[in-house]
Amino acid sequence: MTDTHTHLYMGEFENGGCEAVERAIKAGVGMMIFPAVDSDTFAQMNRLHQLYPENTRIAIGLHPTELGEDWERQLDEMELTLEKEPTAYNAIGETGIDLYWDSSNLENQKKSFGRQYEWAQKHKLPLIIHCREGIEPVLEVISSHEGEQPELVFHSFTYGPEEVKRIREVCNPWFGINGVATFKNASAVREAVKEIGIDRILLETDSPYLAPVPYRGKRNETSYLPAICSKVGEILGITSEEVERITDANAKKVFKL
Repeated sequence: MTDTHTHLYMGEFENGGCEAVERAIKAGVGMMIFPAVDSDTFAQMNRLHQLYPENTRIAIGLHPTELGEDWERQLDEMELTLEKEPTAYNAIGETGIDLYWDSSNLENQKKSFGRQYEWAQKHKLPLIIHCREGIEPVLEVISSHEGEQPELVFHSFTYGPEEVKRIREVCNPWFGINGVATFKNASAVREAVKEIGIDRILLETDSPYLAPVPYRGKRNETSYLPAICSKVGEILGITSEEVERITDANAKKVFKL
């Protein structure tokens, strides 16, 4: 299995995330994608990747909730890093729009997202999109850019089937499905999984957040990915093995694994 979105390098995990990576590998997860949050996470992320180069890949980007006063400087530095080491990264992100906590910074979020979208276009890298109560501004930014669209990943997709249809009016992205699909009150997400179809689904955990049933309430980690795989199979009426095979192929295509 491939966990296309996990933050095992964060401080919530003991020993820099090494033990969590080992548990994930034992659970059958052979590849993990580490998205960046901001510049401060790079050292942790790179250290863990260097320890497990065969099982991990990294992305570069600035999360929409992390736009402090120096956000433009951070993007400048990231852009220089990307220009110097373009082959070091398998994706841009995570970036996007988050209006859940604060909508006052929307214009800067759109500027940051648009700039990172352009990096993805230039370097032909997939773009990992964080979209929380921000579908319309996300689609506005995507629509404002001419030229070939990069591969777009709507990570942690927690909307319903109508939102899938709305997004597909603008682009044909991939959708990251995580532990939310196992929650009792998430029937809309399960209907969205049916609308999306297995051919455009990527599995993810978004560790350390959103632990799936039966681990809900615990710190999430990549070793719980089989529970998500099983739930997707149950929703779509196919075996876990088929979910694993197809989503692995999807991940390989998107992230050039």
